[in-house]
Amino acid sequence: MADQLYPKGKEKILRAQVNFDNDTIKAVLVSSDYAFAGAHEFLTHLGAAVVGEAVALANKSSVNGAFGADDPLFLALPAGQTAKAMVVYKDTGVAGTSALLGYFDNITGFPAVTNGGDLLVRISTGPYRLFSL
Repeated sequence: MADQLYPKGKEKILRAQVNFDNDTIKAVLVSSDYAFAGAHEFLTHLGAAVVGEAVALANKSSVNGAFGADDPLFLALPAGQTAKAMVVYKDTGVAGTSALLGYFDNITGFPAVTNGGDLLVRISTGPYRLFSL
């Protein structure tokens, strides 16, 4: 599967319901138990496929229509799981209202088998960064 934005996430972006500069934007890893679906809208749709804890994206930027941030570092991931993709979402503090924005599985080193250690996910420094509109 290719990296893509969730349709409901795109709708929220276009309706100015996501402010990348001021909202808390987080990333979470998902296992092969998760299957992307365009109808998925909120963090709750990821279910038990979440691997480890979410990470707030730091030093977010929106330049020339592209969104980027520092490389997220996922700490002490439980051993024996396989992270197949990273999902980015707007965190409201409530999983049932935290909007899914993008699904990214075109990541160097993915799928990644966890071993109890940390995992750094590299975000492109190219013109399209994490994603581009």
